[in-house]
Amino acid sequence: MLRGNSPAKVDDKGRIKIPSLFRKYIEDQFGRECFVTSLSGEFVRVYPIPVWLGIEKKIAALPSMTPTVTRFLNHVNYYGQVASMDDQGRVLIHPLLREKSGVNGEVAVLGQQTFLDIWTREKFEAMLKSGPLTEHDQQVLASLGL
Repeated sequence: MLRGNSPAKVDDKGRIKIPSLFRKYIEDQFGRECFVTSLSGEFVRVYPIPVWLGIEKKIAALPSMTPTVTRFLNHVNYYGQVASMDDQGRVLIHPLLREKSGVNGEVAVLGQQTFLDIWTREKFEAMLKSGPLTEHDQQVLASLGL
């Protein structure tokens, strides 16, 4: 399971070294191939390729004319690219996504169970501040059994 937050750095060539906290689990469970994308361009999302293929399988079973599915695919494909972890655990974030997300230099890598999100620290902290976990959120979580 991918969980927690680990600082990392995107180098001058646009590669992020996947923190050891996550790297071993990803390699052992899924291999080195990844789909690097974003839902909004604000951050980077790294799916191990078997996880992404599971999502694609679910999408393929849906009606192709569903506008929400089309919007989702437009976003992830526009920002997305297949990448492979090298021997040092680095994954390339292509220039379009790096530019749009501002993901350069020091970043936060967050485990989201089956994938990773990569944010600039400033953007992530601003997002947390603008959308805090509310009492209503806690009630919803409780109703879900959490």
